[in-house]
Amino acid sequence: MNSKNTSILIWALAFFNVTIHLCFYNTLGFHRDELLYFSLGQHLAAGYASVPPFTGFIAWIIIHIFGYGLFGVRLLPALLGGIYIVLAASITRELKGGSCAQLLTAAGIIVCPFNLRVFYMFQPVCWDIFFWSCIFYLILRWINTRKDTYIILTGLTAGIGMMNKYLVALQLFSIVLVFCFTAYKVIFTRKVLYYAILLFLLVFLPNLMWQIGNDYPFITHMHALHDSQLVHVNRISFLTDQLFIGSLGMVLVIPGLYYLFMKRDLFPYRPLIVSSFLVVILLFILKGKSYYTIGLFPLWIACGAVYWENRLKSLTSRYLIILILVIFTLPLLPMGIPVFRAERLAGYFAWTTKNLGLAMVTRWESGRYHALPQDYADMLGWDELAIKTASCYDTIKDKHAVMIYGENYGQAGAIMVIGKKYGLPEPTCFAESFYYWAPRKLDHEVNTLIYINDQLGDDVQHLFSDIHIAGRIEDPLAREYGTTIWVCRNPTSSFRLFWEKRVPQVKSPF
Repeated sequence: MNSKNTSILIWALAFFNVTIHLCFYNTLGFHRDELLYFSLGQHLAAGYASVPPFTGFIAWIIIHIFGYGLFGVRLLPALLGGIYIVLAASITRELKGGSCAQLLTAAGIIVCPFNLRVFYMFQPVCWDIFFWSCIFYLILRWINTRKDTYIILTGLTAGIGMMNKYLVALQLFSIVLVFCFTAYKVIFTRKVLYYAILLFLLVFLPNLMWQIGNDYPFITHMHALHDSQLVHVNRISFLTDQLFIGSLGMVLVIPGLYYLFMKRDLFPYRPLIVSSFLVVILLFILKGKSYYTIGLFPLWIACGAVYWENRLKSLTSRYLIILILVIFTLPLLPMGIPVFRAERLAGYFAWTTKNLGLAMVTRWESGRYHALPQDYADMLGWDELAIKTASCYDTIKDKHAVMIYGENYGQAGAIMVIGKKYGLPEPTCFAESFYYWAPRKLDHEVNTLIYINDQLGDDVQHLFSDIHIAGRIEDPLAREYGTTIWVCRNPTSSFRLFWEKRVPQVKSPF
């Protein structure tokens, strides 16, 4: 097959990848984190509590083009997923893979659950694995051509990647460390490397300055993440989860990595594979989340595609393996994309847990098992919350004297994003980056507080004499099931003075 026909087929697979994501874009609703990131897009800054500024900037662009609709939120990740397929095929080509290997890589990534899930939602993760793949591709290009341009482009890409998610630093550290012990250490004597480092620092500098100016919230975030989530990470589960992340793509990964180590003419690429193993080792030691490794899979799958292309000589056998990957992935499709409504998904996961032993899919970050995967449970209840809040807000006459308070960033994000179409004002919250936007002083009294939480705080109960429930999230499959909307009226003392006394007691957005 000539290169032109190969390109056409790869782009066709990329288009298919985009299409399958968009076909089910509204099966469930906004994800909790999407609500946060589109709230960031309404407050542009050089940094945020838990993420660098790239995500907020992209959200700002989407808001100004598409508004706050769910289709606009899901469109860009889907399109990026298509480009990602083409990029992965390009990595395969740099590993000396031919037409079959490139097509096999594209198909192998499409059937992987991580591809299906990551490019379904607007999150930093989809950009993160895209930048990881770009860095691998650019370094492979440098290995094959020794052109300085690719070193400069690597510095630029790494800088943008750090402005999206700090995890890319782990990739860079591993590559640099491994290169120190190979023939590629000659790059450390070249001026171009330090130009690339300077470019990297210039791109990353705004966020670095923001971190310094705000007392390093990244460090606080990592401590909070460790205490609330990483402490529940089981190292053995971390390793076994890699098999699920790759799923049928492991048919490519396992023999491919062995093949690259044994094939002499592929030895120049061995340091990149070693660096990828180092990433896994470091994450294993640090008890990182299982999905932190997904940026490595395009490289690994590409290695496997090259292996099978060289192992399978007949055209029939080469394309048969692609067909097998697709057919056996279809029953697992709901694990990557919510192709059904919530109730049917719950039935599906109950069946897979009982009959296939795939309970790990429904294990949440808390370490407990539930009816739905956490990502799916996090896509339920937000529209219900916004509608019920808007209903009680509309009954209040003096809207200038109303404050809407959400205890967590999902609740506040639902009001801030979904609430736009109901005319709801910006909420107040102390979680995540909402902490930076909460007013420290009020220029008016608040007579009515719409309080959203899973329970009513004692301080609120003591402050208001008239409190009643206006609604609650009633979907039992939602992670926010039971979250309640209280309407609090008739403060017994000045709310403004209470607020100004309460705010200084909040020390951290986490």
